[in-house]
Amino acid sequence: MAPSKKIKSILQVSKKVLRFIFGIFFRLPSYIAGFWQSLAFRTLQILLLIFVIVLAINFNLFWLFGPSPRLTDLKDPEISIASELYASDGSVIGKYYHENRSPVEFSELSPVIINTLLATEDIRFYKHHGIDVKATIAAIWSTAQGDKRGGSTITQQLVKNLYKTRHKTQKGLLSYIPGVKILVDKSKEWINALKLEFYYSKDEILTMYLNTVDFGSHSFGIKAASTIFFDKIPAELKVEEAATLIGLLKAPTYYSPVQNPANALRRRNSILLQMARYGFISEQEADSLTQTKLSLRFHRKQEDTDATYFKDAVARSLQEWSKESGYDIYTDGLKIYTTIDPKLQAYAEDAVEKHMKRLQKRFYEHWQGQNPWIDSKGNEIKGFIEDLARETSYFEGLNKKYKGNVDSVELYMNLPRKMTIFSWNGPADTLMSTMDSIRYYRHLLNTGFVSMDPLTGYIKAWVGGINFRFFKYDHVNQARRQPGSLFKAFVYTAAFETGLGPCDRRTDEPVTISYTEKGEKKNWSPHNADWNFSWNNISLKNAFARSVNSIAVQLTKEMGWDKVIECAHRMGVDSPLHNVPSVCLGSSDVTLLEMVNAYCTFLNDGMLNEPVFVTRITDQEGKVLYSHETKAKRVISAETAFLMSVMLRSGLTEAGGTTQGLWEYDLFRYETEFGGKTGTSSNFSDGWFIGITPHLVSGVWVGGEHRNARFRTSQLGEGLRTALPVYGLYMEKVLQDSDLKKYRGKFEKPVIKISKPYTCSSYTPVSDSLSGDEPPIELPDSL
Repeated sequence: MAPSKKIKSILQVSKKVLRFIFGIFFRLPSYIAGFWQSLAFRTLQILLLIFVIVLAINFNLFWLFGPSPRLTDLKDPEISIASELYASDGSVIGKYYHENRSPVEFSELSPVIINTLLATEDIRFYKHHGIDVKATIAAIWSTAQGDKRGGSTITQQLVKNLYKTRHKTQKGLLSYIPGVKILVDKSKEWINALKLEFYYSKDEILTMYLNTVDFGSHSFGIKAASTIFFDKIPAELKVEEAATLIGLLKAPTYYSPVQNPANALRRRNSILLQMARYGFISEQEADSLTQTKLSLRFHRKQEDTDATYFKDAVARSLQEWSKESGYDIYTDGLKIYTTIDPKLQAYAEDAVEKHMKRLQKRFYEHWQGQNPWIDSKGNEIKGFIEDLARETSYFEGLNKKYKGNVDSVELYMNLPRKMTIFSWNGPADTLMSTMDSIRYYRHLLNTGFVSMDPLTGYIKAWVGGINFRFFKYDHVNQARRQPGSLFKAFVYTAAFETGLGPCDRRTDEPVTISYTEKGEKKNWSPHNADWNFSWNNISLKNAFARSVNSIAVQLTKEMGWDKVIECAHRMGVDSPLHNVPSVCLGSSDVTLLEMVNAYCTFLNDGMLNEPVFVTRITDQEGKVLYSHETKAKRVISAETAFLMSVMLRSGLTEAGGTTQGLWEYDLFRYETEFGGKTGTSSNFSDGWFIGITPHLVSGVWVGGEHRNARFRTSQLGEGLRTALPVYGLYMEKVLQDSDLKKYRGKFEKPVIKISKPYTCSSYTPVSDSLSGDEPPIELPDSL
């Protein structure tokens, strides 16, 4: 090729190269701009998609994802907090809770607890914003290799604890697709963790977390756990103790130091080494602490120790207030201040236990070799236990399961199984069939006791039964039984309102009342306790003291039993009372609390108070939500009230008075005066006693859970023998306590003019009066 052609060819190539180079140079910005635009667009698309997904999850689009916490829930999360019950001296006597939790502030948490938690659960807590990307990737990688490990931050765990995001009520439609549920759950936790981090500081998140987590053994939150496991407040926990508690968070039962101490020890030591790894403690300290034992000071769960009858009674009394106020005593962390006196309560419980343990032994001896469920003629009731068995939930469950097959039901009802039963030596683990357990419990006597301040209506002591764990039914204000002669107080009160007085007289003689009931004409002719009439002309004071039935019936006949019923209702007895003559001898069922509160009016110048359980309720900040205001109302005149107090005292001074059993107790060297009234219902099913002093009115009921289980003789079954001893033992302790001198004293002289004579007396020396006269056995009509 000629040189000119070569040069021409080179120039052409060079021209193309230059054109290409210049083309690239001038077009490169547009190429670059297109790439970044595309990248930005794709990124925007992804971000928009994420935003849409977040919105969809957050607002539960088409119910696919399940509900998420609302903004108000995040700003003001609902944490179930136990309410505390206080005695009159300010001591805590119980709690109400679904979750036993008492929250703490961050300032109450020692660095030991915080460091232990961070080393165990989230070491980068202060560096992330709710999501630890590194930990999440590591968790995914480990899971893919078959080694499951958690990647949730403390904030994410708080979301789960606080809002129950994995509960079945939080599930959406997508959660039913295998593999999708975990993605939805984690997404919800990430989203809400970011929200929490926005609304709260790190310290606040840590505090909420430690206040909400479950440590097992009915302890929710670090404060409850510290108290139950180590009897300390959180700030006092040592490193090894904090490690034990934080170790529970992974699996409260598996790592429980009570149920599985070996597992708890391994878990604690692992956490101590983890703390050394992150520099919270030295390796030498970790090595030293791992050699120590678990040093627990475990306290049984609160419901085992403070589930008293009074606590339950307070809860029932506050039901109406809760409805009206909107507060929940089980979740709102209230402080409830009550009237109960801890010392009086302790003495009441001791008296009940001491006497009932003795009485039960006497009952067993009385019925040795026989069943105590008998009819009015003394014959054993056939099928009594079988009928009771059919009322049990266990029987109903078996009957449903085996479709009414009698043989199968009877087989399992009589099949021995492990159970814990009540005994006076403490709970007993045994093998016993359901039928045998019913027989066993029908042999047991029960009781109720309440003590009140007559001037205020304040309840000072309350024992609803022999053991709350085994007998939840309260015999103070839930059970209704025949009061026997206790009801005569209303007869004499009504009689005094018609113009009679203590020194008026009647003859102890037979009396018959004719009346019509449901269209049928009837005659009622009751007799006295000893089935005899003395035909003596005696004062009403003496008749009341000796509980002479014939006199009470005469008074009722003269004024009408409707007057007695009206008087009882006016004085606070709300139970239905049958409109028949026998009501005067206590044939209608009433509660112990009604009777004791009514008797309080005799010492309160005729003014009636409602029984007071609670004096004040505050919220966590101390704001007063409820404050009791005394609203006494006059129900009888002051003169009638005074005269009835004289009548009640006459049982100790009149010949054959039914309360003279009190002389057997160390009560009369403390410059204190007493009065009272016994009561015994038909066939000795119920024994009662109400005792009065100027500053306390206390009542006792004793009997079987069913009326058919009872003593057969007055010597054993009268109220003087079954109920009065509880009062005597109780008042002995009260008067002996020098810190309780305010409950000593004598009855004041009347400050008003008393128009009726009341000083008539047939006093008999103490030695003569303790002649063993039986108190009345009340025999009402067919009711």
